[in-house]
Amino acid sequence: MSAVSARTEQVAAARRVVVKVGSSSLTTTEGGIDPERVRRLVAVLAGARARGVDVVLVSSGAIAAGLSPLRLPRRPRALPIQQAAASVGQGLLVHRYTEELARHGVVAGQVLLTVDDVTRRSHYRNAHQTFAKLLELGVLPIVNENDTVATSEIRFGDNDRLAALVAHLVHADLLVLLSDVDGLYDGPPAKAGSHLVAEVALADDLSRVRLGRAGAAGVGTGGMRTKLDAARIATGAGIPVVLAAADRAGEALAGRTVGTFFHAATRRRPTRQLWLAHATEPKGVLLLDDGAVRAVTERRASLLAAGLTGSTGAFAAGDPVDLAGPDGVAVARGLVNFDADEIPALVGRTSAVLRRELGAAYEREVVHRDDLVLLTRPM
Repeated sequence: MSAVSARTEQVAAARRVVVKVGSSSLTTTEGGIDPERVRRLVAVLAGARARGVDVVLVSSGAIAAGLSPLRLPRRPRALPIQQAAASVGQGLLVHRYTEELARHGVVAGQVLLTVDDVTRRSHYRNAHQTFAKLLELGVLPIVNENDTVATSEIRFGDNDRLAALVAHLVHADLLVLLSDVDGLYDGPPAKAGSHLVAEVALADDLSRVRLGRAGAAGVGTGGMRTKLDAARIATGAGIPVVLAAADRAGEALAGRTVGTFFHAATRRRPTRQLWLAHATEPKGVLLLDDGAVRAVTERRASLLAAGLTGSTGAFAAGDPVDLAGPDGVAVARGLVNFDADEIPALVGRTSAVLRRELGAAYEREVVHRDDLVLLTRPM
């Protein structure tokens, strides 16, 4: 089977799709919502629904949509003004989507998420159940970060990462990232000699890519790096990804050769590992010697107290922490079995010594291998 037919087949077989659209693909350069752009996008999504595909839309644009009504000339940098713009713009954005979807007989449902909803397990389960019921009832969920009340979400990350986590959350078969650029290039898109990368089979294929600034509309927060991060998250969960220009959304959802297609990993990472790697924020850092780094990364062993050299941060047993080598670079993330104030008594000591001097409870692993995931080094 050729790469083109394989791509078409995978997209055509997708029964549940998460579509993410960026601010610059929905709004004018002045910041207001562009009704025609929204209308065209909704027509594509409704067409997919008519073919029996469950669709979840992750839409940026709340802050951008609030700029014009508040007479703000550009996206503000100050967090309180961003939140005010989001408060005004989110209602306008969802109202526009609701009206356009109603023309196609589709009911829209708003879902606002915060980091907690994808990092805390109880919240994660509740969010999954909400999406499942919405889709069961035939609703098209429209997802955004809860920018209005968040203290860190606006800075935390672009909706690209959120979309990848939502794709994992709803057990999607495909993630489509729509942007104002038409795919991944092996250099800055505007630079002579740069070429579109049509297919990405493995993470190693990205090693030659030199990231430049993506998009010039001035109303979004994302760039190509966030899209590549999103692609890594989704493909690691077994979900293929299409990155394409928003005005070619219909072709992308039809499996045509537009944009860049990221093939899913042939071997899915367990849900627990994906959650640890991409949906947690570390509460501290465990410092490892070279031997412990090798044991964790090469032998996939648990982290024992003998390999510890110290720790930083305030964490409690059960919290996610990063595991870093002597150079300070994090090589793994895991759930720690001890509180931060217990670590100094454990540093460099064997299990036998800990059992003899502190009791059997201190003989256990600092991080068990089942609660540990290796981290990909950033490009």
